Amino acid sequence: MAKTRQPTEVRRAQIKEAVQQIIFEKGFKGLSIHNLSKELNLSEGAIYRHFESKEQIILDIVKDVRDQMIYKLEEIANSSLPAGKRLEDFMCYHLQYLIKNKGITILLFTEATYQQNNKLKNKLREIFQAIKDAFKKIIKDGVDNGEWSSSLAVESMAILYMSIPLTLNIEINLGLDHNIQDNFCDQMYQLIVNTIKNSE
Repeated sequence: MAKTRQPTEVRRAQIKEAVQQIIFEKGFKGLSIHNLSKELNLSEGAIYRHFESKEQIILDIVKDVRDQMIYKLEEIANSSLPAGKRLEDFMCYHLQYLIKNKGITILLFTEATYQQNNKLKNKLREIFQAIKDAFKKIIKDGVDNGEWSSSLAVESMAILYMSIPLTLNIEINLGLDHNIQDNFCDQMYQLIVNTIKNSE
């Protein structure tokens, strides 16, 4: 029986999802068009109809991160809500996105560094900086409107925050306690809030 041909966008999404699953389970060494075709039960030719290469799939995933995660984080950072509420919403959206997508951004950072893929590194650097800048805006707004102390070191808080996704990625990839993942946002939010209070 002939397989039903899926619409282009549906098939591209399926391919990218399968790529993320292979990376999560086997690492980048296990990612090839051949292995991808087996995972999807598709011919290699069918995959090449949608993507020219493995690198193009990875870059398209990075674009999805930019379009989905970064857009939402910037929207939260620029909203009119109190800084404390924005901080909570920002952290929970960011960390839940990483959990849902199995820490894909951290895995991609690792791959870009290991492979010395400058094109991928530049794209990921933009994402890293966008997250950091959005977080800093929330902290700076909280300082400027008197919600937090003017002695708070904005850059230091941003550096502290950017280390949190690395810890989460370890939790995800080592398959540690899922209860920790479920409560991770609340725990990390309290950590950041307590650090802010202790800086006052």
